[in-house]
Amino acid sequence: MTHDSRAQNSPDARRGVQDERTVTFLRLGVGLLGILLPPALPFGNWLAAEVTGRSTDDYWPGSMSASYYTDTRNIFVGALCALGVFLICYRFDRRDDRWSTAAGVFAVGVALCPTSLSGASGLQRTVGVLHLVFAGLLFVMLAMFCLYSFRNPRSTQPAVVGTAYLAAGVLILVALLLSVVAAATGIGSGWSIRPLYLCEWLATWAFGAAWLGAAIELARHGRRELDPAAVPRQPGAPALEPNQPEAQA
Repeated sequence: MTHDSRAQNSPDARRGVQDERTVTFLRLGVGLLGILLPPALPFGNWLAAEVTGRSTDDYWPGSMSASYYTDTRNIFVGALCALGVFLICYRFDRRDDRWSTAAGVFAVGVALCPTSLSGASGLQRTVGVLHLVFAGLLFVMLAMFCLYSFRNPRSTQPAVVGTAYLAAGVLILVALLLSVVAAATGIGSGWSIRPLYLCEWLATWAFGAAWLGAAIELARHGRRELDPAAVPRQPGAPALEPNQPEAQA
């Protein structure tokens, strides 16, 4: 990616503000990971069982985190690490930078701290608790983006778009709460597809759709020739660096 030298030396660039194309790319990356990961885990387990001639009866993991102990462990860990990198690299404004960095650290924490199984040792149970804490904080931070960053009443964002972001944020929190209830009660533990997995799938798709929508919104309205107020930002936040060099006065 090339940038105008004046853009690189501008005060906004020195403050770490990214250009529109980079922000759009990072939002697309987060969104696609959120959309693709939930179906990729059971499908990968099924495919691995088919290829190796094993039974495909238990290709659905009990939860997304339980994929660590299945054939799709590398997919699960790799996707979370990639999600963490995208979020840590994301720069939009000061508040979002802090939220995305924290969310990225939590995503890497989920990847590196596997959930514990029954009969686990004391250390494994401790790591499992860290896994749950990191996962819960990750979903909460991603919900905050939907509720407060992508949705901004101060912008000229259409009301229906703001409502969609609001619905996604609420859906993430509700699905997170339902997943806690499902895990605590063990409801549907004998089902082929566990309610816990479905709740996690719903929350993951909600934030994935929101980040994809935010990427499309920025690509459509983040250009210099369009109204910059169409893209939600904090008051006083510096504008995104343009892709095209400015004409010299």
